[in-house]
Amino acid sequence: MLAAAVMLAGVGSAVILNLPRRPSRAPVVHLSTTPASYIGLFSPSAPSSYSGLASFREATGVRPNIASYYSGWFEPFWTSFAKSASQHGAVPLVQIDPTDVSVAAIAAGRYDRYLVGYAKSVRAYGDPVILSFGHEMNGTWYSWGRRETPPTVFIAAWRHIVTVFRTARARNVTWLWTVNVIKPRARRAAPAAWWPGASYVTWVGIDGYYDTPSELFTSVFGPTITAVRGVTQDPIIIAEAAASPSAGQPAKIADLFAGVRAYGLLGFVWFDATAQYLITSPAAIAAFRRGAATYSMRRAIN
Repeated sequence: MLAAAVMLAGVGSAVILNLPRRPSRAPVVHLSTTPASYIGLFSPSAPSSYSGLASFREATGVRPNIASYYSGWFEPFWTSFAKSASQHGAVPLVQIDPTDVSVAAIAAGRYDRYLVGYAKSVRAYGDPVILSFGHEMNGTWYSWGRRETPPTVFIAAWRHIVTVFRTARARNVTWLWTVNVIKPRARRAAPAAWWPGASYVTWVGIDGYYDTPSELFTSVFGPTITAVRGVTQDPIIIAEAAASPSAGQPAKIADLFAGVRAYGLLGFVWFDATAQYLITSPAAIAAFRRGAATYSMRRAIN
């Protein structure tokens, strides 16, 4: 059964969400794969508070329909934040990161008690949830990255986690495999070696940033999109993106919106954290409003 449609208010961000009522037995939930359907946000206030996302909406006139946060290992599912997201017409995106935890031990089932509890909480929540594990594993800066964890071990852990959730009948999960953009000289390898397999992934996420005036969507994200397409045709979303003022933030915001549309991607999640990437200038705010107005924002859940 589907609840009444919920309208996301805001300039250029109108999208109808047909959110399912909380079921006694969680059904399979499929999020829309229509290109240019999502404008997401990470705010450092999340998940303890929704205030940062609300403030962003007030500043830009655009209400995010994906609400992202990062979760440490052993941290429970933040049902309260997920409910706030749902009330604001957004889907929660959780990046679960195994900081300083043995990925091999995860694969071997040593943390199943934690994972089963998490899966049951997600299932009880009932509405759609996007989950990712060990984002940017093709980089070297995290304990689960390629310097510390072999790709085969990462894949085994990923598959084990998905299997645990499926066994717990948490069928309202969209599995997001999140990689960093390819930059060989910056220790960011092509992601194919970490691919868990088509039956374990729903969407692909790509993280990347504009840091110089010369960078464009085609140069920042294009090579990685091509590499991803070599292993899967799954829908792609830019799971983390931002532009610094020194890169020409208003122009890069416009380029981000245009690039998502040109490549037929699902959308993007703006990383609205740290002074380097905050959208504060009138020109940047206006660029975000204009970009959102060009989006083809349709139903976010089929």
